[in-house]
Amino acid sequence: MIAGEDESAEVGVGPWAGEWPTGPQYDPELLANGDRRNVVDRYRYWRREAVVADLDRRRHDFHVAIENWQHDLNIGTVVRNANAFLAAEVHIVGLRKWNRRGAMVTDRYQHVRHHPTIDEFVAWASDRGLPVIGIDNLPGSRPMETSALPRHCVLLFGQEGPGLSDIARAACTELFSIAQYGSTRSINAGVASGIAMHAWVRAHAGPPPE
Repeated sequence: MIAGEDESAEVGVGPWAGEWPTGPQYDPELLANGDRRNVVDRYRYWRREAVVADLDRRRHDFHVAIENWQHDLNIGTVVRNANAFLAAEVHIVGLRKWNRRGAMVTDRYQHVRHHPTIDEFVAWASDRGLPVIGIDNLPGSRPMETSALPRHCVLLFGQEGPGLSDIARAACTELFSIAQYGSTRSINAGVASGIAMHAWVRAHAGPPPE
């Protein structure tokens, strides 16, 4: 579903009509009662574990991280976007607790990892050879519109308002900016994450499965 559509309308399908399909991916409870989850049609009636396993076979080579020092309400949107664009993992840096409402239960299908500090997050990325790419409109940032994001990387976003913290900026291998044309000085991290992930997909991913 695209934002702006009527999300109050009932989604999904009712109980399976006819003889049930066979296979370990199918959930008997969903087959009997219907599947009203916000999942694509190819996963209708599948167990959650089966959906995650199938996604894990296809996950992309980028990770997403966001600083969480003030219980940023954008984190749920970042997780939802990460699920939509099939990020390898989402990393919450700072406070462990975050508002899951904006994730629209997509965190059930997305791997989420917590790092208490920037230093611990950077050490994790360094151990795996993943450059940390900061997304913020800062002096010296490269325009995302005319630059390609690395295939293997972690996209790091800051808090709503202040953006990336000073220690996070210092930890970034590169900084990328998103062009803006209006009067506002910034866009929120949820929106920025969707733009950045789509830029990665345009550069490195093929078409999604039907």
